[in-house]
Amino acid sequence: MTDILDDFLYPRRPTAERPLLGQTVLVVEDSRFAGETIRLMCLRGGARIRRADSLRAAARHLSTYRPSVILVDLGLPDGSGLDLIRQLDDAVPRVPVLLALSGDPALEEAALNAGANGFISKPFGSVAGFQGKILAHLPAEAQPRGPRPLSDEVVHADAGALGDDYALILDLLDSPQGPEDLLYAINFGANLARNLEDGALDAAVTALREDVTDGRGHRGSLAHLAGLVQSRLARGAIAV
Repeated sequence: MTDILDDFLYPRRPTAERPLLGQTVLVVEDSRFAGETIRLMCLRGGARIRRADSLRAAARHLSTYRPSVILVDLGLPDGSGLDLIRQLDDAVPRVPVLLALSGDPALEEAALNAGANGFISKPFGSVAGFQGKILAHLPAEAQPRGPRPLSDEVVHADAGALGDDYALILDLLDSPQGPEDLLYAINFGANLARNLEDGALDAAVTALREDVTDGRGHRGSLAHLAGLVQSRLARGAIAV
């Protein structure tokens, strides 16, 4: 409450170096690696940020908190981010900036049709480029004055966040409760592979998806993916 009152009484103005100053961001993202990367890029711009890892967690945040920017990943553990985007687009008052996140660029049209202002694909690229995609949809009074320095700096979350994502994939592959759990593991792995630009991981996820989709036995491709993820987790490194 104190932070909200301070922002009302002493509104903070964006600067060229901190172009997101004064913005409050809610990131609805199940990947800890992606979520932490976004957090770092938003903090570099001066924004305040909260993260929800599911539709249910997002609903809890939104019951007490009205951000100026919401970033929604399209693949969440308890449903589709498209449903949340439709809900937020219909809300009154509507959040000023509503952006979709995905590692699959083919989903951009669906996200825009659902009501998103824009689409951010994974991997996110440079800090300046990411911040620019948010700034492009902010009103003129929320824009920094003067030229904004554009660097090629790229940031990533630490190895601990990545390890959590690898561990989640292994848990899902080890004992899926049903087809929907396996599909979620596949989609989560595909998004992580694209965000890391990890070709070997992407190929392993694709092979498992094809086996499952075609109704073939998938024990071998599942074991291959699990072994690959286990090796990444044990090594504690990003494979590119």
